[in-house]
Amino acid sequence: MPQARFSKAETRLLEQFWKLGASSVREILDSLPDDERVAYTTVQTLVYRLELKGALRKVKKIGNAQLFEPAIDQSEFRRGLIQDFLDLFGGSPQLLVSNLLETGALTLKDLKALQDAAPQSKTGRGRGGKNHA
Repeated sequence: MPQARFSKAETRLLEQFWKLGASSVREILDSLPDDERVAYTTVQTLVYRLELKGALRKVKKIGNAQLFEPAIDQSEFRRGLIQDFLDLFGGSPQLLVSNLLETGALTLKDLKALQDAAPQSKTGRGRGGKNHA
């Protein structure tokens, strides 16, 4: 199923829901830093948009407050973003990394650290692999 696109503001609220769990619009608004505060109705509108997009779901009502919780997890969200990002580069991880290097967003030192970490995660060394003794 294709993932819905989210605005920066919607993504920011999703991050708060992942951090806090089931929350009301007021709780999400109150959890935002002062420099990110917006009107209650703005947060409410964004929450309802996230619900329509399938990113949030209603879980219960307490008094007049409706509680929402994430309907997608962070890793699912990130996988969709990464795929969208790769699509911008024709699906080529090499072209993406090349662009990151050119812009300075990724350094050769970063690349080396990633390269050094890759064999450990791919081969599962030290996790009951074959014994070569």
